[in-house]
Amino acid sequence: MPIVEILSLNHPGVEVYAALTEAQLRNRLDPGKGIFIAESPKVIEVALRAGYEPLSLLCERKHIDGDAAGIIAHCPDIPVYTGTRELLAQLTGYVLTRGVLCAMRRPTMPSVEQVCREARRVVVIDAVTDTTNIGAIFRSAAALGIDAVLLTRDSCDPLNRRAVRVSMGSVFLVPWTWLDESVSSLNALGFKTAAMALSDDSVAIDDPQLMAEPRLAIVMGTEGDGLPHHVIEQTDYVVRIPMSHNVDSLNVAAAAAVAFWQLR
Repeated sequence: MPIVEILSLNHPGVEVYAALTEAQLRNRLDPGKGIFIAESPKVIEVALRAGYEPLSLLCERKHIDGDAAGIIAHCPDIPVYTGTRELLAQLTGYVLTRGVLCAMRRPTMPSVEQVCREARRVVVIDAVTDTTNIGAIFRSAAALGIDAVLLTRDSCDPLNRRAVRVSMGSVFLVPWTWLDESVSSLNALGFKTAAMALSDDSVAIDDPQLMAEPRLAIVMGTEGDGLPHHVIEQTDYVVRIPMSHNVDSLNVAAAAAVAFWQLR
């Protein structure tokens, strides 16, 4: 267990926790070397159980024999960087309220076909950019029976540090990948597609025909404008959640949880 006491912000090896942007961590020019940051012992432990590869830890010294002890025992060969609370806050830009960060290797992304092979219910996330919503959608997907998550490239990266934290590690539990083709391409894999949107021809979310579909892809749109018309036009169903008090819509994360529960 190599414990490394850092005394400056420029210590070799800790740049992944401070200097690198999310885009640099993803390393799109060489995805095989991409990194992401997992935060908090519980989230890190979920990632380790799911088979993600740890590269290093950053934590306050008190956590080496405390909250991080189990992680260190599981990963005895990776460096553990530690320093004063003040120095670590300067390094990361925030106080480590949960005490432990872990740099981990990004996995090789599976194909859409691989992710959907055994799936009955999937969600397509179209252009959702808010990290909190992405994390919340993944948490609901894991809890409420969604078998896979597909995201358009203009959506937030699920391995963004905040998205991972909000999901409480659920991004490691549900298979996911990027969808580079149109939503209608899922028809070839045996899915009917359902756009969550308001339109004159929408059906209620408890419509018996919709609920009876053997394979269904639920398409969720961005927080502000919802799904664009060209996406809605490609889907087999347009689905609404009946509401009261003249409320016209829900936040995308809340709407996703309702849809997952009803259509699971």
